[in-house]
Amino acid sequence: MSTWLDEVFPVTKPIIGMCHLPALPGDPGYDRTAGMAAIVEHARREIAALQDGGVDGILISNEFSLPYLTQTEPITAISMARVIGEVRDEIAVPFGVNVLWDAVASIDLAVATGASFVREVFTGVYASDFGLWNTNVGRTARHRLAVSGGDVRLLFNIVPEAAEYVADRDIAQLTKSTVFNCVPDGLCVSGLTAGAPTDTSTLKIVKEHAGDVPVFVNTGVRPDTIAESLRFADAAIVGTFFKKDGRFENDAESARVEELMSVVRSVR
Repeated sequence: MSTWLDEVFPVTKPIIGMCHLPALPGDPGYDRTAGMAAIVEHARREIAALQDGGVDGILISNEFSLPYLTQTEPITAISMARVIGEVRDEIAVPFGVNVLWDAVASIDLAVATGASFVREVFTGVYASDFGLWNTNVGRTARHRLAVSGGDVRLLFNIVPEAAEYVADRDIAQLTKSTVFNCVPDGLCVSGLTAGAPTDTSTLKIVKEHAGDVPVFVNTGVRPDTIAESLRFADAAIVGTFFKKDGRFENDAESARVEELMSVVRSVR
């Protein structure tokens, strides 16, 4: 059955590479000496490496804005908008954005920059490393329409990183109720943190109960796991493996992108 993925991406089982931005103004780790110019150049290098390696899409996030806020300060999305604005002409594949962890800010940034999709935690209440993490999916859905973002696709983290659902509900129940009540455009299944393996059995359960909603494997993708993951997932979002030595803090390398994409092409 055709989905919006087929409209956005020219291939089946698209692979979306992460462009992880360094700490931004207002973040504890922001490099004031290097300033915004260094962040723009980092994004330019990362996007080039991902595209040279053959990714099908790019997701731009403020991954190094640690520790994350669940309601970000305006400077975060504003800084990201500047970065994307400066490199936008160099992005040759569909792209999305993620302002961690602020659903409304992510949608605003997508509308402002022309992004096709956002990935966020849109629904649920969690006990997390960032405190009690609450959401308001009804308000967020209405905000998307209010800012003319009806074409921005919403990818829901059904298993958020570094958090556990407060209610005692299994993943099958969560998937079915989220699809019915919240009308997601996609469901992302994650491991504990960025780069952590996504449990294949969890991925399988989500796929079985997601109906027509595309399912994304969201963390821990590697050449030796991608074929198994794509048996169940409709797409993959990849960050850590694409980086030098497979380390979260390093820059992406086109050779590592090519290594994984060659496996993907063999199983499509």
